Amino acid sequence: MRSGEPVALTIAGSDSGGEAGIQADLKTFAALKVHCASAITCITAQNRKAVTRIEPCSPRMVRAQIEAVADEFEIAAAKTGMLYSVAIVREVAAFFRRSPRIPLVVDPVMISTSGRRLLQTDAIKILKRELLPLAAIVTPNVAEAEVFTGKSIASVDDLRAAARDIHQLFGCAALVKGGHLRRADCAVDALCGKEGEWLISAPRMDVKALHGTGCVYSAAIAAWLARGKPLRASVELAKRYITRQIATQL
Repeated sequence: MRSGEPVALTIAGSDSGGEAGIQADLKTFAALKVHCASAITCITAQNRKAVTRIEPCSPRMVRAQIEAVADEFEIAAAKTGMLYSVAIVREVAAFFRRSPRIPLVVDPVMISTSGRRLLQTDAIKILKRELLPLAAIVTPNVAEAEVFTGKSIASVDDLRAAARDIHQLFGCAALVKGGHLRRADCAVDALCGKEGEWLISAPRMDVKALHGTGCVYSAAIAAWLARGKPLRASVELAKRYITRQIATQL
């Protein structure tokens, strides 16, 4: 740990391919000069093509990892990724209920790019009821936002409405990522929180492999929060960072 670096905690699954999950978070935190502490929720066997096997850690082990970090470090910000089960979601929520001053970024990882379920169906309700109200921000993609709101999203206006609905439903700010919308000129995300609503855009780039970009985006938000930036600025800086990372794949 370099002197003076803030500490950010990621609570997520391990990606054997090294491009998503804990591995993506580690690389993002390091690039943004934040010390990365971690709690692994699941071990996965995966690559860009598929997630072939998932073995969740016991909730007790997840709790032990988080507590070990909290006992040693002052956590400046945290993010969650793949949580997988009801029991793990509840353990994570219990910690942040006891630690309300830590700004929490929730990346509601539900389904892998290849279609494998990464959050069990019965855990979605617990995530909404117990974890989202503790978060500073939640960062769903279009499909995840549709699960949260029960409404289809097909336009930028729909993105804005979904972000507004999620903020009103759960109390946290919502960043609804519009990268999957077929808009020709730019990739637009909608941010809504207690301070207002904004559209955050970047040039759209034609890249086929985007494995792990959601993890990197949410990790970058957490990193900037850990460095003391306000929420909106953290999102805008994270958007610039992920756009640069995508551009390197061209």
